[in-house]
Amino acid sequence: MELGIFTIGDVTSDPTTGTTVSENQRIKDTVEIAKKAEEVGLDVFATGQHHNPPFVAPANPPVLLANIAAQTEKLHLSTATTLITTTDPVRIAEDYAYAQHLSDGRISLVMGRGNTGPVYPWFGKDIRSGIPLAVENYNLLYRLWRENNLDWEGKFRTPLNGFTVTPTPLDDVPPFVWHGSIRSPEIAEQAAYYGDGYFHNNIFWPVSHTARMVQLYRQRYEYYGHGAAHQAIVGLGGQVFMRKNSQDAVKEFRPYFDNAPVYGHGPSLEDFSTQTPLTVGSPQQVIERTLSFREWAGDYQRQLFLIDHAGLPQKTVLEQLDLLGEEVVPVLRKEFAKDRPADVPDAPTHESLVIRHREGRDPIPGGGPGSRAYADRQARAAEQNENQGADR
Repeated sequence: MELGIFTIGDVTSDPTTGTTVSENQRIKDTVEIAKKAEEVGLDVFATGQHHNPPFVAPANPPVLLANIAAQTEKLHLSTATTLITTTDPVRIAEDYAYAQHLSDGRISLVMGRGNTGPVYPWFGKDIRSGIPLAVENYNLLYRLWRENNLDWEGKFRTPLNGFTVTPTPLDDVPPFVWHGSIRSPEIAEQAAYYGDGYFHNNIFWPVSHTARMVQLYRQRYEYYGHGAAHQAIVGLGGQVFMRKNSQDAVKEFRPYFDNAPVYGHGPSLEDFSTQTPLTVGSPQQVIERTLSFREWAGDYQRQLFLIDHAGLPQKTVLEQLDLLGEEVVPVLRKEFAKDRPADVPDAPTHESLVIRHREGRDPIPGGGPGSRAYADRQARAAEQNENQGADR
């Protein structure tokens, strides 16, 4: 079980003081947060990708991740969103393979479409083609990381003729990919089709919706023959603010919640906490709430928390990391391990993916022989041949 944090990189005024950090300071604070995450024993640091204010989460995340990799030793570095719809798949393939080499394999990606509509025309894309873009671009990225001298032609970019990515992925094994979606079943389907991970960043959604999306992914993962449903690779988001005393946490966090980007000036803190995974309270409350995710998501592989948004001072964010590392994460590790079936896989690492690749166990997109998907394709082909024969 990977436990970590993610950032959206917002530059927001502190509502209690009126001060706003500079972009330069926010970027450097982000690096400090990542280094602190490793220091307190977390597994993962992830960053979003943004191209618009008030965010300084990098437009090119490998720049930040490579910088952090140079200053850490064990921390797994990930995107919370790689914009697969508006970023050229060739550029993704090259940049993340390079970062993978620099980090000795400590890189993974969460593919997503983002939540900022204007980004599409900025990069010459149409938001109405969001799903087709995600499907075509990821198919190209998948092949770029696995094929040399690639000839390719699609709808949304210029053709490729005899193209080979450089550098090629470390040990001929691409970074692990999660497909992130909060509302689109097509993306859960895409994750299952390839045998990739599925990450539902459920910070804005009720349990009922998230549970349906995770269940869909698990069912389709099994359908494509990548393993049993309970063996599918699932990640979840979360959002926490803690103090030793829950009343102190609520009092301190309320002005930040009320003025936060995206959901500020909307529902009350109490309503939002009831409807979403947001947990504001004591470390014990965070532990209990997070452990409850397993009741509807099943045993899963990655849990990331948002802790540094809405203008929270850097000192406060580092205190949150101390609480996570000292009081929350050790208990979560122990409790999540209890009664976990032996055949439920751990979160993929570069080392485990290299072993899988060398043993010839890489997932077959769409399902190989023995899968229900393969059997269905065979049945449809036989039916089609029969119909064609009848027509003749």
